[in-house]
Amino acid sequence: MIKENNDLALKNRFRGYFPVVIDIETAGFNAKTDALLEICAVTLRMDNHGNLRFSSTTHYHIQPFKSANIEPLALEFNGIHDPFSPLRGAITEMEALRKIYKIIRKEQKLADCKRTIIVAHNAAFDLSFIIEASKRCNLKRIPFHPFTTFDTATLSGLAYGQTILAQACKASGIEFDNKKAHSALYDSQKTAELFCKIVNKWKNLGGWPILPK
Repeated sequence: MIKENNDLALKNRFRGYFPVVIDIETAGFNAKTDALLEICAVTLRMDNHGNLRFSSTTHYHIQPFKSANIEPLALEFNGIHDPFSPLRGAITEMEALRKIYKIIRKEQKLADCKRTIIVAHNAAFDLSFIIEASKRCNLKRIPFHPFTTFDTATLSGLAYGQTILAQACKASGIEFDNKKAHSALYDSQKTAELFCKIVNKWKNLGGWPILPK
């Protein structure tokens, strides 16, 4: 029984990587110049049957950094009409990232994983903003792998023939409310649900665990 549970441990599923689902909302597409306005991180765990499940969710609204560029079209898209409104309850990039990184490191250690890897829809975009924000805040210990990611746009294209998050969720049988979309909290939870469904489906089809010959 101990051997079986160890084989199904999260640390053995992704080569020692600890997957964390990330979604961000921004004030544009340029990670170096445009404001990071919202972030949500969903950590994952493996149950006793080797199925991937939600573990924790951490969500923050973020204040635009000093001299940040803000594109009106981006705000229209994500519905953040006034990034400077005190009603947002926003905190600084440094506060948000430090709190998220602390949670990630704690759960990564508990899972006995070696490094964290970002799971996101079009993951290169999210990773680029997080790296640039970490540089601005002079945060040296970034838990995420610097270039390797799990991109659910690619995975859902393979699994369901869809690359748009809403369409991929619908194709997989996951409910998706377009009125709630483009919120980091909602999109990260749907991305996490999609990722778990793809990973668990692959296991149920016999693709994992890989048994020794």
